[in-house]
Amino acid sequence: MNIFNKSKKSKEINLLELKPIRNLKWETGDKNETILLVPKFKNRYLLKWLVLRLKKQNFKVKLDEFGSFVWNHCDGNNTVGEIAEKMKIKFGEDFDPTCERIGKFVSQMIRDSFVIVKS
Repeated sequence: MNIFNKSKKSKEINLLELKPIRNLKWETGDKNETILLVPKFKNRYLLKWLVLRLKKQNFKVKLDEFGSFVWNHCDGNNTVGEIAEKMKIKFGEDFDPTCERIGKFVSQMIRDSFVIVKS
């Protein structure tokens, strides 16, 4: 699956071999869930004028226990495949099909620039 470039000439990338790295600030909630702090504006001109006038500069995105587990392991040291194996060990059959679900989740986080990847 090619998640970066839609052109036919681009190299195919195996998502399970990528090492995701968190690209957002986050906080931990009361129940140990991860809360991502997503900036409302990324345009530097909007940031200069609007953000100073806003009470809250970020959207808060709460992750469930599975998403929080993946997020906490996106440190650049673990591949997506390794994270999937760790999830199988921790959650067992509660989280099946592991690779497919993690692949979709990580792909979405890459598209939204919540994580960056290195191979």
